[in-house]
Amino acid sequence: MSPKNVVFKKICKDKSVGVYMGRRDFVDHVDSVDPVDGVIIIDPEALQGRKVFVTLSCTFRYGRDDMDVMGIAFRRELYLSTRQVYPPLQDLEKGVHTKTQAKLLRKLGHNAYPFFFEFPDNLPCSVALQPAPKDVGKQCAVEFEIKAFSAESQDGKVHRRSSVKLLLRKVQYAPESAGVAPSAMLEKPLHVKASLEKELFYHGEPIKVNVCITNDSSKNIKNIIVSVDQVANVVLYSNDSYAKSVAIEEPGDSIPPGATLQKVYTLLPLLANNRERRGIALDGKLKHEDTNLASSTIVKDGVLKEVMGIMVSYRIMVKLIIGGSVTSDEVDLELPFKLMHPKPDAGKEEHMEEEMEFQEFKRAYLKGMIDDDDEEDGNMSAGDDMAPAEK
Repeated sequence: MSPKNVVFKKICKDKSVGVYMGRRDFVDHVDSVDPVDGVIIIDPEALQGRKVFVTLSCTFRYGRDDMDVMGIAFRRELYLSTRQVYPPLQDLEKGVHTKTQAKLLRKLGHNAYPFFFEFPDNLPCSVALQPAPKDVGKQCAVEFEIKAFSAESQDGKVHRRSSVKLLLRKVQYAPESAGVAPSAMLEKPLHVKASLEKELFYHGEPIKVNVCITNDSSKNIKNIIVSVDQVANVVLYSNDSYAKSVAIEEPGDSIPPGATLQKVYTLLPLLANNRERRGIALDGKLKHEDTNLASSTIVKDGVLKEVMGIMVSYRIMVKLIIGGSVTSDEVDLELPFKLMHPKPDAGKEEHMEEEMEFQEFKRAYLKGMIDDDDEEDGNMSAGDDMAPAEK
């Protein structure tokens, strides 16, 4: 029997508003982005005449919320869109855009209402810089959030008990067509050639680096270091750049004058080997074992890179240490490549079962994403109190 379709739910503390969503990852296809859709369920008695709104926001955070320098907060809202869900402003049928919404509405009953957002094409993907083990608070990150709340008006006062927040992720998958396999060559003072089998590698896939070196100099090549560098550019706030080696091979190879070395070095960049290193870029946030190194950023033509928050790229570095009588010199070669997740199988929604399995929308389900305000705001789901009984 095939598995049930999992639906994530979360209810605010006073049980006036609840959110149901069939997924929490939304894919940026470069030329388009998956829309955000879900269903809101309400309790008319708990609302006491208030309206219900849903917002989708994208925030760039460059420090903890309590950090403030000369009146400048380390937080910038890149996008905010708000919809009134209840009382509905249009016919129910016009608000349904996906099969998931239609199934949820049939399941949840007459107090359920759909919501739908479309992403603009110039927003960054969900990326965070890993904090040091002793750091506290939220780190530098691009975050997406759905917030549902009840209030007298859209701009009215919102009580924490009457609101619920869900962190989402905007992700990119590997493109269907890859570029040319990278290669680089150096003729002087040494003859060095390095190449990769392909341009695109998946997370968890070994990377084989073909290196051929002919030492035509009179000096000894004392050491060869091959590494994977992750380069994270914080382009939105300060244009900081962080280059970190996330995998390294240094077997102690040496080449005397007149000799040649041809060798394949194998590298495996994994977060498991870099969990306590500050400044490593991650997909989402660390704090859960399923997170991973950030994927390479692909930017749509015409979009300003300055608004992309944190841009991530990868390169292979081949470094030769050349010994002299007094000092040592270095020779470097660079091979840029992409590191991403493969595109998942399509058609999940088309083959979705009628039967749904509801799960509490806790941060453990999000790969590496923890909402530090969750317990303070009292936004943990109260269960199925608002949903109709299972049939």
